[in-house]
Amino acid sequence: MATLNTPLISLPRHHCIPKAKPASITVNNDRYFANHPLIILVDQCADMKQLKQLHARMLRTGLFFDPYSSSRLITACALSPTPNLDYAQKLFDQIHQPNLYMWNTLIRAYASSPEPNQSLQMFLQLLHQSLDLPNKFTFPFTIKAAAEISAFTIGKALHGMVIKLSLNSDVFILNSLIHFYASCGCLDLANQVFLNIPKRDVVSWNSMITAFAQSEHPEKVIKFFSLMESDNMTANDITMLGLLSACVKKLDLNYGRWIHSYIERNKIKLSLTLNNALLDMYTKCGSIEEARKLFGSMAEKDIVSWTTMLVGYAKLGDFDSSRQVFDTMPSQDIAAWNALISAYEQSGKPKEALTLFHKLQLSNKAKPDEVTLVSTLSACSQLGAMDLGGWIHVYIKKNRLKLNCHLTTSLIDMYAKCGDLDKALEVFRTAERKDVFVWSAMIAGLAMHGYGEAALDLFNNMKEAKVKPNAITFTNILCACSHTGLVEEGRQVFNQMVPIYGIKPMVKHYACMVDILARAGFLKESVELIDKIPEAPSASVWGALLGACSIHGDVDLAEWAFTRLVELEPKNHGAYVLLSNIYAKSGKWDRVSQLRKVMRDKGVRKEPGCSSTEVNGIVHEFLVGDNSHPLSEKIYLKLDEIAEKLKAIGYVPNKSQLLQCVEEEYMKEQALYLHSEKLAIAFGLIATKHSTPIRIVKNLRVCGDCHLVAKLISKVYDKEILLRDRYRFHNFKGGYCSCKDYW
Repeated sequence: MATLNTPLISLPRHHCIPKAKPASITVNNDRYFANHPLIILVDQCADMKQLKQLHARMLRTGLFFDPYSSSRLITACALSPTPNLDYAQKLFDQIHQPNLYMWNTLIRAYASSPEPNQSLQMFLQLLHQSLDLPNKFTFPFTIKAAAEISAFTIGKALHGMVIKLSLNSDVFILNSLIHFYASCGCLDLANQVFLNIPKRDVVSWNSMITAFAQSEHPEKVIKFFSLMESDNMTANDITMLGLLSACVKKLDLNYGRWIHSYIERNKIKLSLTLNNALLDMYTKCGSIEEARKLFGSMAEKDIVSWTTMLVGYAKLGDFDSSRQVFDTMPSQDIAAWNALISAYEQSGKPKEALTLFHKLQLSNKAKPDEVTLVSTLSACSQLGAMDLGGWIHVYIKKNRLKLNCHLTTSLIDMYAKCGDLDKALEVFRTAERKDVFVWSAMIAGLAMHGYGEAALDLFNNMKEAKVKPNAITFTNILCACSHTGLVEEGRQVFNQMVPIYGIKPMVKHYACMVDILARAGFLKESVELIDKIPEAPSASVWGALLGACSIHGDVDLAEWAFTRLVELEPKNHGAYVLLSNIYAKSGKWDRVSQLRKVMRDKGVRKEPGCSSTEVNGIVHEFLVGDNSHPLSEKIYLKLDEIAEKLKAIGYVPNKSQLLQCVEEEYMKEQALYLHSEKLAIAFGLIATKHSTPIRIVKNLRVCGDCHLVAKLISKVYDKEILLRDRYRFHNFKGGYCSCKDYW
């Protein structure tokens, strides 16, 4: 049997190119039985059961062996709204010498099926088994199949056959070639085919416009549309979809409005798809009012319409309106649930995302799918909700859901960020397939837990597995080097990015490298590296330098980094806090006062510290000085007990840390032992078994005093504490921290 490896560069030897041929056999000319009652019933068939009954009757009467009649049966089976290609193939295999119409029917059906490679297999069989040559009806669908699987070599060979068979002026074939080359990312070849079309139709223009729209070339979309108008070609709704796609990529609201008016002026039919594209444009370009007005005027709406409005409101932070849209939807399928859960999760509202997930479980209106679980796992990661994350893992196993790379990556990320690195490694090791994102997630997990050398080892294993690293991989591996002081290794990885891997470092990679160098004391080298960044340094670059100045006490360099940082982010409270600390450590109290006055005058407020911990599946949150928890009285009694025990072994509070953790004036300055992570630890000591680790997630960088206290508590109470702050994990055990005080 022919396979996809069979060369497609030439026709089989038994074929010769005919000079001319009578009317194509593709159009069945012998229609003697066209009006036969059974054939009329075939065209009216409602389901496969009826079709099989008609097949049996056609076999009994001998009608099946008439080429026209059998071709109608195959067509009904293969090209119906609910096709049965297995049965169509069996019908085809019963025919001794199928005509070209039958071959083309199956080639077409397979090209639009989930298995387009079968279309190419049928084409190869046609070449080697049929006496007929493929014709102008064969190639568009064969080329479509090649486009579906991005089979560039096969598609080019098909193009060559088209030329050999003198079909290279057929506009339908050429349009399909444009789509094929565009699908393979070869826009130059697609454009070359376009330019060689003798007489272009609207599909030709739309194919190029769509190709550029899908390939991140919005400016070329607009250019081609202008050329299309110059060529006096009338645009249609498909043209408008391409233009709107380009408009969204450019975030050009005015051009989007012009497209809308163009549609109305030229009376282009506003189909549901086009209305949805306009809705999408208005929401993504920031005009929710125009989207709302259009939505209200739409006679027909589907789940896409409702979901677009829901996401539009959510992106603007208007979750009340977003929830109102959700609650008033005629039907809430899983896509709607996913849209709102994802919107909450991506907007920093993980608690709301998990609340909605629980509501989904109770509603029985829809069943969670892969997208639901990925978004919910991400919300669990943000909150440190490992109990729910673990439940989702069990749910995946019980329901025998395919653990694809998306879910594998999410599970690794969840376990790592919730503090169970062993479980993350277990998911990684047992994964059947590991793509670059799975490897990168595991490297990130090792990095945040302070296992820099293990992360580098895994990076080497990744290369041995022939998985090519991407930009995210390098960000993660550089972070691993930063967290563990692996300066030389970081330099080596950074310097290999371009020559070995062909990946040009982005600003985030430079920021990591600046952090590696500056944190280790190479301040001069880090400044030299900043000067080499090809684009404007980001806030993360200046933040890394400023943070290192806090460690090494370089006041002048700190002031320079601070100035550049607040130019980019005037309300960055962390920058003011860091510089205030640097001044305080240097005894420059007058500058501390001046800086605090600047903060007040500019309305810069420090983000309140917030720590959360999960106990028995419930996430408990604590703010600094919080007394809202039901066990608040017991928590403060526990804090007093902790303070007495720690002082008994020589602990002295580091009061300079109050400068680092200056709280808002409206919250008043609190004593060190009231920091949110200490409240969470005290609650954990009350609410968990002795053998159960306390897992805490904090929104800010943990202060030095809290870090010391956590180490001492882990020793005095013989309790493991896993604390994830904004930057990394701290695993406190027996009086030591996994960061080795390098943070």
